[in-house]
Amino acid sequence: MEHYSQFSREAWKTFGVAYDIHLTEDTLKKLTSLNDRVSLDDVTDIYMPMVRLFDLYLKHHIEKQSSLQDFLHQSKRKVPFIIGISGSVSVGKSTTARLLQTMLQQLYPKKQIELMTTDGFLLTTATLKERGILDKKGFPESYDMERLVSFLMAVKTSDEPVLAPVYSHEIYDIIPDTYQTVQQPDVLIVEGINVLQLPPNRDIYVSDFFDWAIYVDAEPVNIEKWYLQRFEMLMDLAKNNPSNYYYKYAIGKREDAIAMAKEVWKNTNLKNLVEFILPTKTRADLVLHKTENHLIDYVLLKNY
Repeated sequence: MEHYSQFSREAWKTFGVAYDIHLTEDTLKKLTSLNDRVSLDDVTDIYMPMVRLFDLYLKHHIEKQSSLQDFLHQSKRKVPFIIGISGSVSVGKSTTARLLQTMLQQLYPKKQIELMTTDGFLLTTATLKERGILDKKGFPESYDMERLVSFLMAVKTSDEPVLAPVYSHEIYDIIPDTYQTVQQPDVLIVEGINVLQLPPNRDIYVSDFFDWAIYVDAEPVNIEKWYLQRFEMLMDLAKNNPSNYYYKYAIGKREDAIAMAKEVWKNTNLKNLVEFILPTKTRADLVLHKTENHLIDYVLLKNY
């Protein structure tokens, strides 16, 4: 990571400014994913400088698109600014994405700030079973990358509404006939483990559409602990809901369920992290590194 500058938490917070952004502990609780944590100190120390940096990127983006349209004698149109947020499962990407969206909505009340995840572009469970890759859910081959690329292309270039499929963690599958509609947002935040990956033999990559990329990082030993803790919490939440994917684990022997989760971590999630997700970290413009209890202890900023 020699092409990054590293800033301790104390050093990073000096880059923040007092924006007119107001959040409460209750608001943060609603934004925080299961078994994640974020505090008002995090907002001040980590996210305020991030928002200030984003503002620089956004102003440059707007100026660049306007100048390019003038050069090409094109009529003025809004070109959405797309943020990609990547990292392992259970590392806290969703919390980062929701908090950033909330802060940007307050900072730019007249702009449309949208958020979506790439989970909706996973192949259906039936398709994964048919192809014999259900145990590789989350790996690059388990996504419909062509559809994701087409979606992002349409968001960047079309004035028409664009539909994205929706994934449910409760049923552990794509929800049939359900879509998220995205139409010319000012800013679109795209969160997912695969947003910075470069699948082979493609002319256009997902990351080509991102104007700013963030990677949420942590040591694998910590991520495994968070993953297993979240798995137990999901079982607790599902114990009275037979339609929930985790119900079958909740009503069985807990030690067997935890042993299964450990195997899934080792053979699927850790393998995916090491082989496909972690190598994309160097494509990020900004890296948030977490330590114990999801505390962000330092930030890496690309030097170019």
